[in-house]
Amino acid sequence: MTFRQTLTFAAMQLAEDEHLRVTASRDAELLLLHVLQISRATLLAYPDREMPSDRQALYQDSIVRRLQHEPVQYIIGQQEFYGLNFHVTPAVLIPRPETEHLVEAVLKLLPSNQPLKIADVGTGSGAIAIALAVHLPHADITALDISSDALAVAARNARENKVADRIHFLQSDLLSAVGTDETGFDAIVSNPPYIPETDRLSLHPQVRDHEPTTALFAGETGLDIYRRLVPQAHNALKPNGLLALEIGHGQQIALTELLASWQGVSFVEDLQGIPRVALARRT
Repeated sequence: MTFRQTLTFAAMQLAEDEHLRVTASRDAELLLLHVLQISRATLLAYPDREMPSDRQALYQDSIVRRLQHEPVQYIIGQQEFYGLNFHVTPAVLIPRPETEHLVEAVLKLLPSNQPLKIADVGTGSGAIAIALAVHLPHADITALDISSDALAVAARNARENKVADRIHFLQSDLLSAVGTDETGFDAIVSNPPYIPETDRLSLHPQVRDHEPTTALFAGETGLDIYRRLVPQAHNALKPNGLLALEIGHGQQIALTELLASWQGVSFVEDLQGIPRVALARRT
């Protein structure tokens, strides 16, 4: 079979699944490029090139995995975030474009030419910590996660993005391992679990069945982690220190109440006009 025939057949297979239909063509192409280790330009230039038999078997295996709703990012082992490449495994949440709003908001509020002490709570793949380290060359970042497997992935990503010397990885339940440092942090950032348990069944199976549940769900209302993290962050920040949190759909009012004792509380909307980032300063 040629590249074109292989791609067409795989897309048809994926399109038969109602959960994969919308992205079938894109997924089939991404998986083919990964298996062949070629660029999209090469695929478009040589669509009638014969598919090597050993690659054909590997490609079909990847299609079978996708038909089981395994995310493409886990199959190919990588995801782009804020212009950087990240290794991802089922131990970490897949970095999403919405979280780039959090990084962008923090970079607008912090000076890039001064020493900074930042904590990233629930670092996962390290996407937020590493993106901030790349764009804040004088920042020293503590990246915390309760999962040792996630921290191993994040440490690898820090090395590959050449910022490992400025990020300290620490296993911790939120900020518990940091303690009360008299110098405090200039900023604490987090994309914590915020999906209500009641929404579990409505999630796409590739999220519900494959991404780590500890990085997704936070109690019946989705607010359990915020209720613990906000007071911890207040104790760990310097006066006027910045707290930046990604939040879920419909959580703005609840976060406003949780941040009532803070100053300068504001929200950043995503491209759909949904409040996505909560910002506040320690009083």
